[in-house]
Amino acid sequence: QVQLVESGGGLVQAGGSLRLSCAASGRTSSWYAMGWFRQAPGKEREFVAAITWGFARTSYADSVKGRFTISRDSAKNTVYLQMSSVKPEDTAVYYCAARINRYVEKYDYWGQGTQVTVSS
Repeated sequence: QVQLVESGGGLVQAGGSLRLSCAASGRTSSWYAMGWFRQAPGKEREFVAAITWGFARTSYADSVKGRFTISRDSAKNTVYLQMSSVKPEDTAVYYCAARINRYVEKYDYWGQGTQVTVSS
């Protein structure tokens, strides 16, 4: 049984900060990586950031580099997305996802999403 639950979304002013959390249940020790994705109205879902469980290697979309930081707490089975210097363009539903297989480019499990709205 796998469950991913996001939290921490809300309304924030441009230039402000917000931290999203993703609590995972299941055999996370056998998972390869966790990722954050987002989907804005009228847009397709896009990759934001990812982190491996093993050595916490990270990757980011160019649009968020230098502003967002992904991290994980293995003991708590939790992944975070620290959002700083947010922009109105960051407004979207943010989803947490789990990638099980290192050699298959697919995210297997998804959370329900949490809304982030950035006001100007």
